[in-house]
Amino acid sequence: MAMHTGENEQGLKKVIDMTRMIAIVVLIHCYYNCYDAFKHWQLTSNISDDLLRNISRTGLLTGFLKTKLIALSFLLVSLLGVKGRKSETLNYRIAFVYLVTGLIIYFISGLVLISSDLDSEIMAVSYMFLTGIGFILVITGGGLITRIIKSKLNPNVFNKENETFPQEERLLKNEFSINLPARYNLKGKMRKSWINFINPMRGLLVIGSPGSGKSYFVVEHVIKQHIKKGFYMSIYDYKYDDLTKLAYNHYLLHLKNYAIPPAFYVINFDDNKRVYNQHTVIR
Repeated sequence: MAMHTGENEQGLKKVIDMTRMIAIVVLIHCYYNCYDAFKHWQLTSNISDDLLRNISRTGLLTGFLKTKLIALSFLLVSLLGVKGRKSETLNYRIAFVYLVTGLIIYFISGLVLISSDLDSEIMAVSYMFLTGIGFILVITGGGLITRIIKSKLNPNVFNKENETFPQEERLLKNEFSINLPARYNLKGKMRKSWINFINPMRGLLVIGSPGSGKSYFVVEHVIKQHIKKGFYMSIYDYKYDDLTKLAYNHYLLHLKNYAIPPAFYVINFDDNKRVYNQHTVIR
């Protein structure tokens, strides 16, 4: 089984970047086909001319169509590794508009070179501009199509359609566990699930903004389930007496579960002279 490690991903990224750079470098045919304009702009040198002469001997630069097809081939290979940002708004129509428009501009730019009515400088600028625009549009459209195909072949379970991923639906209980009932939406259907804390003795931290449901969804279940299992508890009721009444009622309900019947006491920090026991607590 293939292992997706950081080194593999970095290696793939380097190969993709190299392939894309080859596609861009192949576009040096612009220098070859528009040499008169570059010479007029004084952008030529003996080194570049010698390099260009050696490359031209390979036949790579004979005819702009061949060079463009080679560059396009390397570009398409580089697009196979495109990942990009996930988006729910991607669609084939926009991708094909970019791709087809880019290909038309990319190849039709060759008509500028065979036009004898244009000045060499205007011809060079027009040819390089159209070729560059077409190349960018092909990259954009090809990248979008690759991302769409990958998203179809490997659907993301966290997207809006599924809303969430498959969650634990088994009730896993033991003598210490805390089990919180929950519901979640999977592929448009509401399903019941459980959040199981198998060993809460290792620590349980509940964080949330005021009114987010920390007490209702977590703290109250902890009190109810641990009293039912015969635990002795020390509860700080910040919103006295909400949790106090809850704990007291469950204490009375499950008193038989304790081997040694415990006492129930309430210390009121607003009036620390008064201590309530199980006989004086108001239900």
